[in-house]
Amino acid sequence: MSLISIVGAGPGALDLLTLRAVDRIKKAEVLLWTDSLVSPEIANLAPKGCELITTSSLTLEEIIYLLINRHQKGKKVVRLHDGDPCLYGALSEQVCRLAEAGIEVEVIPGLSAYQATAAALNAELTIPGVVQTIVLSRAAGRTGLPEHERLEKLAALKVSLCLYLSARHVGEVEKTLLRYYPPSTPVAIGYRVSWQNEEWLKVVPLSQMAYTSKEQGLFRTTLYIISPTLNLTTARSKLYSASHAHLFRKKNQN
Repeated sequence: MSLISIVGAGPGALDLLTLRAVDRIKKAEVLLWTDSLVSPEIANLAPKGCELITTSSLTLEEIIYLLINRHQKGKKVVRLHDGDPCLYGALSEQVCRLAEAGIEVEVIPGLSAYQATAAALNAELTIPGVVQTIVLSRAAGRTGLPEHERLEKLAALKVSLCLYLSARHVGEVEKTLLRYYPPSTPVAIGYRVSWQNEEWLKVVPLSQMAYTSKEQGLFRTTLYIISPTLNLTTARSKLYSASHAHLFRKKNQN
């Protein structure tokens, strides 16, 4: 019996899907998709006759039941997630439940929203001498965070900080971040970046992060990237410098 494929739909744009993701969707006989977060044009890649099941109103138990039920009927089953399934997608819960039922799973990664947002700004989030670390996290919210991952501790690193699932708590988030980053620190605010006719993206000072979010009525799928790298810089990478030698290039002696 075939695997169940858990597929990352990427940030929204059809042409940002991986080739492997497209292959699995086009071969699906049953497609369970997160209709509140995945663009319909991606689900529409499924072939004619494919059973399309929306999951925005379902519990995890209901989703697992459907996955197991359709798999046991010999169907090629695809579970389609927004972004990358490895980030905030309840992946481990599904994999563990399916393993308990003796069902093998393959996970197909997807481009994440932070990558699409940085790309839309032509921005690099790791610039030599400025920032070399990216942290992906979220506001504590109802599910909380481990003590060692509190936003205060992450902000103290002053790295490129990408926050998911945080728009509802943006006022509190901004207040915390201002204790560690200068008020002028650029913040990219992205909502459904790459979606056709539905994207919104702007860079504002950290001190305007909460105001801008509330003014635009942003919620749920909003992503925040807080990073000094969003200010253009002429910093050079040593890797491509003529004075830097490595395995494939000798040092320029001139």
